[in-house]
This record gives sequence, C-alpha cells and structure tokens, in this order.
Amino acid sequence: MDFITIIRYAWLAYDSSRPIARISDISAMVSTNHVYKVRLADGNNIIAKLSYFGRYEHFVEDHEIINVLSNNLPVRFENFLARALMKGNQLFFHRFQNDQIDAWVVFFRPIRIKNRMPDRLSEKNIEQLATEFANFHQSCQLIRHTLPNTSKTMTSDINLLLSTVDEAFPAHATLIRRQCDLFLDNTHQINAHGFDKIPVFVDWNIGNFSVTATGKFFSRWDYDWFRMSSRIVDFYFISRVVSDVGDRTSFTYNVGTLMEDRFLLFLKKYHAIFPLTRSEVLFIKEAYRFFLLNYVVRAGRNFFQASFARQLQHEAFTVHFQAIDQLFDADKLLRALEL
Repeated sequence: MDFITIIRYAWLAYDSSRPIARISDISAMVSTNHVYKVRLADGNNIIAKLSYFGRYEHFVEDHEIINVLSNNLPVRFENFLARALMKGNQLFFHRFQNDQIDAWVVFFRPIRIKNRMPDRLSEKNIEQLATEFANFHQSCQLIRHTLPNTSKTMTSDINLLLSTVDEAFPAHATLIRRQCDLFLDNTHQINAHGFDKIPVFVDWNIGNFSVTATGKFFSRWDYDWFRMSSRIVDFYFISRVVSDVGDRTSFTYNVGTLMEDRFLLFLKKYHAIFPLTRSEVLFIKEAYRFFLLNYVVRAGRNFFQASFARQLQHEAFTVHFQAIDQLFDADKLLRALEL
C-alpha cells in the first residue's frame, strides 16, 4: 500500500493551504502502525500516524480520551503527552477506505524529547521511576471522572478472542479457552471489575518516553495500546523496564520479570506513595495473563510484524501460559508490601 499518498490525502483534508515539502518514514518497524515526519513548505514539522490495527471507532475514542487527559492533567504533567491536531473544535481524523484496506490517520504536534533511561536501570533509577509512576497514576486517578467514556473492557476483549479462537487458532483453541476461563474466574474472585479505571498506556518500553536529567517524566508519545483500565495493567511492562536484563533488541514476554527483586524495589517505593491493595497485587498475575491473551494472541497478527507475531505467539503457547501458575508467587509480593 502507498501509505505516503494516504498521508498526503489526509493533509489535504486537514489544511490544503499549507503544502507538504517531504514525508519521511520514522516507524519503529516492529508493529504494523506507521509513523511519518511531515515537513511542510513553511518549514514546520508535523507527525502523522497511520494505523489499520483494530477498529476505527476505538482509534478515535482512544485519542479523544488522551486529548482530554492531556488538557486536564495537573501542572506537573501538563506537557507530558503528545497532542493531536484539531480542526475547528474537534480532533482531526482521516479515514481512507478501498477494497484493500481501511486505514486512518491522525496528526500530532512534534513533542520535545529529553533523556532516554539507561538500558539497565540502577536502583536509584528504579526508585525514581517508581516515584514518577506513582505520581502519574495518582494524577490520572484524580481526573478520571472528567474523561470521556470508553467502550473497551478486558471482558469484551476476551470475548472477542473467544469468538474467533476456533478459526484463528485451531491447534491451540483448547489452551486459549482454558486461559480465558482462568482470567475471567480469577478476576471475578478478586473483584477486579470494581477497581478504579484510569488511563493506562500498557507499553512502557524505554523507547516510548523520555525523562529529565533528574529522572522525572518529560514526554510520552506512543499510544498504540492505550486503554482505560486498572493501573495494574501498566505493571508488567514496568517490570520489564526495571528488570536485571534491561532493555534488549531481542525480547520475549516472560513472567519472570514480575518476580525479580528489582521489581519488588519498584513496588515498595510506589506503594509508599500511592498504596496498593491486596486485591490489586493479586491482579498483577491476571493482568499479565490478559496481556498475553489480548496483545500477543488476539491482536498479535494484526499489530506486530509477521515474524515477531509468530515468535511471540509460539512462546506464549509453548512456555509463557504454563509458566504463569508455576512461577508467579503473589505471596512474595504481598510480603514485600506487608499486605
């Protein structure tokens, strides 16, 4: 597909009075989403994101929530999130459809980027990161009632997977159904549906945000897995950021990072600022299970490039689902937090 032509169509619909000088692909090349730097003839730059993953309605809904969030966050985080462009009094979206593709485009103001965290964090880095997440989550909690409604829930995503499992994964359908049942049963037992829902970005790879010289959050720009859910949904990727292995170009989504002492260090610092409940700690296990079911299995083939999707799904089916109940020890986390 000629995605650059779609970007040009989108910009013409947005503001045909300002011609484009050139368009550069700056995509990460891991997902199927495409990101472009648009250089305008007047010398200004705009960032364009093109997606055909998921549903257009959810794409619009997520960005509308993020726009309100970016405006309503307390002063400390007022410039943290990249803002989408508006036309008139609404966010601008361009939808391109033909017999081959249904794609949509949103434009962003370029966001300033400061420091990337080190590939392997020190204990001081981990405690600073815990402080930032606790304060950010607390700020999101404060304004949650001002945000637009969301149509996505964990249960609706699990039901979507169950509705397609026989056709999409015939060789693994029994395993997937079993994992879905475990998720639904366990979340019901701990009343996870009663947790406060706040904005969570799920994917906190260190390439998705920047920090100041003192480790404070400065900017965040990747919204591919954004949703309204429990703050616990962010914790699996946090465990990967603080892990002993650190950031790597080759990766797998194993449960072990949630059991590392370095993650316990994060939890203790976070808990001292924005306390966790016993039920929320128990939910860490199920949030990880949901991550595998929803983002690796259900959406993996649509979101990840084909080679990544095949690898990650194979590892989930053969290793990771079995390891959840074998390796995750909630009591270890509860003892560390004295809950």
